[in-house]
Amino acid sequence: MSDDIAARVIKCVSEVLEVSEADIKMEHSFVDDLDAESIQSVELMAALEEEFDIELDEDQAMAVKTVGAAVEFIKKCIEEQT
Repeated sequence: MSDDIAARVIKCVSEVLEVSEADIKMEHSFVDDLDAESIQSVELMAALEEEFDIELDEDQAMAVKTVGAAVEFIKKCIEEQT
């Protein structure tokens, strides 16, 4: 399940930030490594909500800084909302 969540998060990140999936690593920072701008952070949050059919707390979601942290955050949200 975790690998599936990670793959789906990477897919969303790739689509929103227009970065190849192969170039996205768990330790990558959205801002520092993947050059995300603030508007893209909002778009990414919406894409993840749609992909996983969950509702994210905006403040908590915006505090997530890396791809790996996003995977853990999504896992936690799924557990809480199912």
